[in-house]
Amino acid sequence: MNQSKRYLTSLLAVLFFLVLVTGCKKKQPTPPPPPPPAPKPVTATLTANPASIERGQSSTLTWSTENADQITLDGKAVDASGSQSVSPTQTTTYHLSATGKAGTQTADAQIAVTVPPPPPVAPPPPPPPNDDAIFAQNVQDIYFDYDKFDLRADSQQALARAAQAISQHPNWKVRIEGNCDERGSTEYNLTLGENRANAAKQALTQAGVTESQLQTISYGKEKPVCTEANDDCWQKNRHDHFVLIH
Repeated sequence: MNQSKRYLTSLLAVLFFLVLVTGCKKKQPTPPPPPPPAPKPVTATLTANPASIERGQSSTLTWSTENADQITLDGKAVDASGSQSVSPTQTTTYHLSATGKAGTQTADAQIAVTVPPPPPVAPPPPPPPNDDAIFAQNVQDIYFDYDKFDLRADSQQALARAAQAISQHPNWKVRIEGNCDERGSTEYNLTLGENRANAAKQALTQAGVTESQLQTISYGKEKPVCTEANDDCWQKNRHDHFVLIH
């Protein structure tokens, strides 16, 4: 019995010691909470398409951002991503700014603007032909057969064209000069030259030219255009020559 009491007493002493030891042990501090996750980095991109234009043309700005709360394009608030058409008149750099918890990110895009060359200047129109040019183009010498003053078919066609031009210019005064080749006397050729000039004058007035616009003169054989003694040269001298009198 005494042995049982001793055993019980020993057991109680051990339990008491354990309780005492446990109660005196230092309490461990509560571990701190884990740090919040780092904010995601802010990203920003800005592009221009096309990057080079001529003045008056347009380009498209396109941008995108991530993890940003405030986004501005050249100081104006815009959505997190988008596009915008612009028409700068000179080379311009556009600025995108994106701000979030992790800071600010920027992006730039430049649009080069070229000035198109001026359109080519059309050359001034040529000056209208003057009276001398019109006269020379439309009033041609006519030619006669040997010892004749009647009008050949080719002479009649030339006089018809001449009459049209002279009639359209009532301010013109025209001298008709009758000429002959060297054969025959001076007196005879003066008369023949006069007849040739009058034949042309009559044809012109019949075609509508006012008679007051026309003068006639005969030079006979005094003003040859060719001095060789052959048929070709004589033919050149048998002619009516027309002069515009200023």
